[in-house]
Amino acid sequence: MSKRFPLNPQHPERNCWGCDHYCATDAMRCGNGSSRTQHPAELLGEDWYEQGDWDLDIAENAKSVQPGVVKPR
Repeated sequence: MSKRFPLNPQHPERNCWGCDHYCATDAMRCGNGSSRTQHPAELLGEDWYEQGDWDLDIAENAKSVQPGVVKPR
């Protein structure tokens, strides 16, 4: 089971968001490359999950979402 994915982490720049490990930027263990994957909030802003169709079921006032859980259609 995958870790919960935070919607708006306090310091997203401190982690790599490319896999389930959420490693520190200076200790990436997955071999994801030499640079970290940015959190969507860094790229799209705090309301990143409202833009586009991420197909996520996000409860009101949620701070994170469980990957793989999609909203009912």
